[in-house]
Amino acid sequence: MGETLLVLTLVTLIVLTIRRGRPVILDNPVIIQRPGQYHITLAPQLNRAQIFIEQIAQHFIQLHLPQRDLPTQYFEVRDPSVFSQGENCYLLAIALRDGIFYFQAINPQPLIHDADSHYKTLREFSEAVLKQHPLSESTDELGDERLRAGVSTIAGQLKIAVKVLQATD
Repeated sequence: MGETLLVLTLVTLIVLTIRRGRPVILDNPVIIQRPGQYHITLAPQLNRAQIFIEQIAQHFIQLHLPQRDLPTQYFEVRDPSVFSQGENCYLLAIALRDGIFYFQAINPQPLIHDADSHYKTLREFSEAVLKQHPLSESTDELGDERLRAGVSTIAGQLKIAVKVLQATD
């Protein structure tokens, strides 16, 4: 009787350990807010991108935020921890409005093949999210450079490939 109970306990522990080992992929958008610091909107299936994005936010919080708003910067991110197989990527928009960083991460549209499509898709989504937070007249051009450099630094530390997206129109 005692041996049976011991075996059942061991089997239960093994099953629970195996189940916890698999990452949970969410099918709904995720919104993360740290009041006064940052606001993150992650599209479905991108909850594992949270680590990279929060490290970018912490990097800038530690360096002290730029004093003025930053125009939205757009990136294509290839993160092996988010996508376990293939050459998949996600799109990331980062903006600073009134001292708060806004991050939006989405999946690219699979059927669009022109060179500018990722940028357009991300820009439209980002503008919809930031509609209530317009860019002020006074922007920080040096902050743009610092933002791109900070994203590259964090990406390098995590072995993530990041490409800045530019408009061609």
